[in-house]
Amino acid sequence: MKLKRIDYDHIEEDIFNKSPLLLQLNPIHKKVPVLIHGDRVISESYVIVQYIDETWPHCPLLPQDPYERAMARFWADFAETKLLDTAWLGLCAQGAEREKAEKLAMEAVEKIEEVVKGKKLFGGESIGYLDICLGWISYWLPGWEEVGSMQIIDPIKFPATSSWMNTLLHHPVIGDNLPARDAMIEYFQKRSKDIYELDWFKDIIRLHLHP
Repeated sequence: MKLKRIDYDHIEEDIFNKSPLLLQLNPIHKKVPVLIHGDRVISESYVIVQYIDETWPHCPLLPQDPYERAMARFWADFAETKLLDTAWLGLCAQGAEREKAEKLAMEAVEKIEEVVKGKKLFGGESIGYLDICLGWISYWLPGWEEVGSMQIIDPIKFPATSSWMNTLLHHPVIGDNLPARDAMIEYFQKRSKDIYELDWFKDIIRLHLHP
């Protein structure tokens, strides 16, 4: 919203104690973010970004060319399914399973490195859809690496991705709106330990890491 200079109200949600309002607005996934626009409620991050871009078309986030737009959506999905999901498994797993998840995550970063190589941002000189959708890599992922004792983004091996992360974090709209790092690390530490003890997580590990 700030990138498009749209005024909005922000309501902080306690993810450890979800409010009745959040559960009412997003009864399917029961999680943030949720966008309320008039009497319309939109949930899921990527869906919200696309809705904002189409509703307020000035300062477009998605490319105007249909092919480039399709590629942006493809790589956003790739990063979520091949990197985010796998890195999260690595954070919550232990031993050999963590090492395997770390290796698979690095293989995904190799693909992303080729996409951002030679660019300041995925969107070129200004932040675009893909920068927003992959923005978690610049802030969440280093936290996961710290908590899980992993190294997925090696600055030597992935210089373009590392440079993009630094550029994004120093953008005023992004850098000024990040959650407190200490609180984020504390959350990931607690969440990863809790998940590791759950039976369904072991099933997910077998499905994704031992096909």
